[in-house]
Amino acid sequence: MKRLAPIVAALVLSACASPFAQIDRGMSREAVFAQIGQPTRVVPLPGGAQRLQYSRQPAGQYAWMVDLDATGRVAGVRQVLNELDFSRIVPGVWTRADVEREFGPPARIDGVSRWNGPLMTYRWRDRQGADMFYWVYLDPQGVVRRAHPGMEFRDRFFDFWS
Repeated sequence: MKRLAPIVAALVLSACASPFAQIDRGMSREAVFAQIGQPTRVVPLPGGAQRLQYSRQPAGQYAWMVDLDATGRVAGVRQVLNELDFSRIVPGVWTRADVEREFGPPARIDGVSRWNGPLMTYRWRDRQGADMFYWVYLDPQGVVRRAHPGMEFRDRFFDFWS
């Protein structure tokens, strides 16, 4: 339990430091813009609702979704680049549009020699603070066929030799 205390404290402090911690339910769209600026994207949701996407991709590891109800008031705020949210992706059912609606734009879209379709890469940080990738493999029609996490070894080699 003592080993968890510093981790919990760091998470609480980082949440408080985030400008998204200041966004409250019921806040107007205009107040959100005044507080944290223009979103990366605005995505329409059913019933006239909207999602304001604030993505830190390609270099960052976080993406916040600010959901507005049909009246333009905040219904919820959450950071979505995490293991629990990624686990909602359903291969064979989700499409590229579903992935981008839920997670925002990816850090990269690549092609790889052993896959016939685009590969979307999201950068994120796991609960232990490790730098991670989350790969979403799409078929040529834009349907998710597989998705999984992997380690990002950013600058580890160069840190070792410096």
